[in-house]
Amino acid sequence: MILRRLDPDEHGRTRKLWEEVFADDTKAFLDYYYYIKTRDNEIYAVEEDGGICSMLQLNPYMVKVEEQEFPSAYIIAVATRKEYRSRGYMGALLRTSLKDMYNRGIPFTFLMPAAEAIYTPYDFRYIYSQHRGALLQGDGGMQWKKSEGGGAWPEVKAAELETAKGRTGAVFSDAGLWDAEELSRFFENYFADQFQVCTVRDSAYYQTMILEQQSEKGGVRLVRQDGALKGFYAYAKEEGLEIREPLFLPGYEEDFRISAEELAGQPGKSGQKEITVNACPPGYAADKKPLIMARIVSLRKLLSALKVSEEESVDCSFAVIDPLITENSRVWSLTSRKGETGLHVGEAEDSEGVLPVAELTELIFGRVSPEELTGREGVILTERLVGELEKIIKLTRVCFNEIV
Repeated sequence: MILRRLDPDEHGRTRKLWEEVFADDTKAFLDYYYYIKTRDNEIYAVEEDGGICSMLQLNPYMVKVEEQEFPSAYIIAVATRKEYRSRGYMGALLRTSLKDMYNRGIPFTFLMPAAEAIYTPYDFRYIYSQHRGALLQGDGGMQWKKSEGGGAWPEVKAAELETAKGRTGAVFSDAGLWDAEELSRFFENYFADQFQVCTVRDSAYYQTMILEQQSEKGGVRLVRQDGALKGFYAYAKEEGLEIREPLFLPGYEEDFRISAEELAGQPGKSGQKEITVNACPPGYAADKKPLIMARIVSLRKLLSALKVSEEESVDCSFAVIDPLITENSRVWSLTSRKGETGLHVGEAEDSEGVLPVAELTELIFGRVSPEELTGREGVILTERLVGELEKIIKLTRVCFNEIV
């Protein structure tokens, strides 16, 4: 067995394995992926019998954590040929890539799991759940599907939709690569502050999004009024219309519905009766599904990005157990004086408790409280340490809607 990181000019050799394991992906999508994404990504591979039998790809993203920006990596295309499975190749690829990411100072890595159970043994935990909704075609046009709790957005009659369209004068069109800078500014001006953790949405990010959606017979749909951008969303039509992450200014929700209805077509005339809307605003959601798991890589980097209220002071220490990245396994000290919002991260000799790295991940991202952790195996927390950890502002406002 040979495990190594491939040279960039070897990346194309992995396409055959992708096609074999992920057979549902189209040629158009893979043409896009192997032309655009593999230009600057990293691919780790296991070679046996003269060929590539297992791989793991790291797609680079800049991520914002509170007020800081860091490099990160989206793990994707973890695949092994059927006849080479159950030999530990995936674990070996993960361990090797995690060590390399640690050496580059990456705070955490993330992925969209095929199954949660595959990655929990490697200390990945969910950090982001996506709101999902649906638009249903009815007599009065597109209506939001009722939520599981029985609530629903008010129905909008066709006449009211026309009134809204006439009132705003909205115009719909697909974005070109030249629109990417404007999309980036729009997100930064109106939406970036909503999130503590998200990918950095620069113009290159949106150029890639446009190309990706086009590879799936879709695009990025713009809504403008008097030439000014008022909202946009990504859509694909590969297997019916599917919408992702609608971002609109207040008052333009109706225009989003009209735009979606226009793309769906009319029922009975090859039109679509239901449209899935992923990453929709919470008030429109019919459900919420865990989507993205993360794994701490450089704990020092991540702890240094956390915040506390300037009215609080923090002074605590705890041991972390990390079986894969042993550099994280040490006694950490966190301090912050009143009037400060940042944490000072250091090392200590005396520990007030013990936290496995997986449980620490859930704590930092607000999936569990310090008190909820106290009964878990491997966790030791004193009452005072629980109180100190509660003062740290958790990273609960996370946004990761990337596909690849």
